Amino acid sequence: MSKMTEKELRKKVVDTAESYFGCKESDGSHKKIIDLYNSHKPLARGYAVKYTDAWCSTFASAVAIACGLTDIIPTECGCEKHIQLFKALGAWTENDAYIPGLGDYVFYDWQDGTNYATTDNSGAADHVGIVTAISGNIITVTEGNMSNAVGHRKLNVNGRYIRGFGTPKYAAKAASMGSGSVVTTPAPENGSQATTGATDRVFTVGTEVDFVGNRHYTSSYATAKGKTCKPGKAKITSVAPGNPHPYHCVAVSGKGSTVYGWVDAADISAVKTKPIQKGDKVKVLKAKTYMGGTFKAYYDTYDVIQVNGDRVVIGQGKTVTAAVHKDNLQRV
Repeated sequence: MSKMTEKELRKKVVDTAESYFGCKESDGSHKKIIDLYNSHKPLARGYAVKYTDAWCSTFASAVAIACGLTDIIPTECGCEKHIQLFKALGAWTENDAYIPGLGDYVFYDWQDGTNYATTDNSGAADHVGIVTAISGNIITVTEGNMSNAVGHRKLNVNGRYIRGFGTPKYAAKAASMGSGSVVTTPAPENGSQATTGATDRVFTVGTEVDFVGNRHYTSSYATAKGKTCKPGKAKITSVAPGNPHPYHCVAVSGKGSTVYGWVDAADISAVKTKPIQKGDKVKVLKAKTYMGGTFKAYYDTYDVIQVNGDRVVIGQGKTVTAAVHKDNLQRV
């Protein structure tokens, strides 16, 4: 599988699930789902699913097989066993009120009580589907064997019958696909971005960094003369990709540094900031949803309701506004 981001992996699962929409028993079109599941070896518990069996978990597993993601999404033909496999992967969320992401798996228990909003459903699972759309507090789930077909169900966050969630580790999968080195060649001292093979890190003009060295140079070249300076906060004002001293830094006033010149890549690092967490107040920088749509930002600040990798659910109090990428938010 080629390199993909977490967002792209989630979209792949959603698109694959949706591609089966409308497949049904009455015309036999559901058989391709059963066949795909049975083609994947080893079969869960050694059992080949029959065309006449219940097939909700089989559908959910077939989507994972089609996407090539069975390392993070377990395959099973029974809901209870499916939950156990998610737990074994450390990818189970035992929280009915969890706000899922696209591509998460929703398990149901049809015996959930009327006090569902204030209690955790821990009964036996009867059904499963895949989250394929989220709008505010409304979740759309694509399910196999829904009235003997692949169909859609809409439910509220923390709605009745939710047993829990299988939450595949898409972020970790994306990270594992992103390895590789960077090769660069020397460039003149007028670039806007530099990449160094020594750190595989990219810094652009205007970026504030931590300068941890004690020497700056008159140019980016190896023949440049160096002078001592103090470490601290600095801003990159020019870059020379591939050169020995590829970053020109200017000290940020009042932050301790006296750097004013070209520095080594090893002597700068990204400014460490505390990651956005549940309960934080944030400002929306771009009113784009996590999947690329748009929404109206009516408020100056929003509450962080949930964080899952780079996906952040924001709203007012407990009322969901949207799920957005963390890079489109600023803590206030």
